[in-house]
Amino acid sequence: MFSGFFNYDNPVWRFIGKFGDLILLNILWLVCSIPIFTIGASTTAVYYVTLKLARDDDGYTIRSFFKSFKENFKQSTIIWLILLVVGVILGVDMYFFTRLFTGGGTIRTVMLTVFLAMIIVYVAVFTYIFPLQARFFNTVKRTFFNAFFMSLRHLFHTIGMIVIDGVLVAIGFVFMVPPMLMIFMLFGFPLLAFINSYILTPIFRIYMPEEEQEEHELRPLFADEEENESSLLMAKRDERPEEVLDKEEIKAEDTQDQQE
Repeated sequence: MFSGFFNYDNPVWRFIGKFGDLILLNILWLVCSIPIFTIGASTTAVYYVTLKLARDDDGYTIRSFFKSFKENFKQSTIIWLILLVVGVILGVDMYFFTRLFTGGGTIRTVMLTVFLAMIIVYVAVFTYIFPLQARFFNTVKRTFFNAFFMSLRHLFHTIGMIVIDGVLVAIGFVFMVPPMLMIFMLFGFPLLAFINSYILTPIFRIYMPEEEQEEHELRPLFADEEENESSLLMAKRDERPEEVLDKEEIKAEDTQDQQE
């Protein structure tokens, strides 16, 4: 009985081991986000790993992180810079109408309502866009499109993720609850990504093809029939540990042949 409990393959220990991966991910995310403009790529890489953890798809955390970081760097950076610019504009507008605007109360109320609605849409898109970039091949435009409409189609899941993330952040950084601050010091943003990944995994599974389907049968989310192949919502294939080992063996054999 006890031998089974202390077995590393036990579900309890596997789940505990995931928190060790989150600590490592937190360090990687912080270091790789230092240049600021790389936050998009590092966030996508975090979601690439946490989505695998949510699917119980074990692998090498560091290797998987940098694999995604490298593959998604260009598109993730473009997405992040767009979101950054839009976020700054919305923030400045909200500050202006809450602090500096001296016009009529009706105009102020209307404008605040409009910008608040835009911020809600912004947060919803932000919640989905980096996980989508981590999991699916697509153009930047189509990724924004999919993030927006997926957040509407799965509205209750979207609200759930926003509320959970908001409450945890508020407890840690607004109310300054010491235990939550310690948790964020250890796990940081990857903890939120990990929680979101358990909600996102069944959602993404809806748009994944059946095992017996051919790749050309995949269709984009909310696409027209005449949509070209470049806009398909294509799932990214994970690199499994055994496949990595096979590649290393092939490289070793090639090197040996060249030496001979």
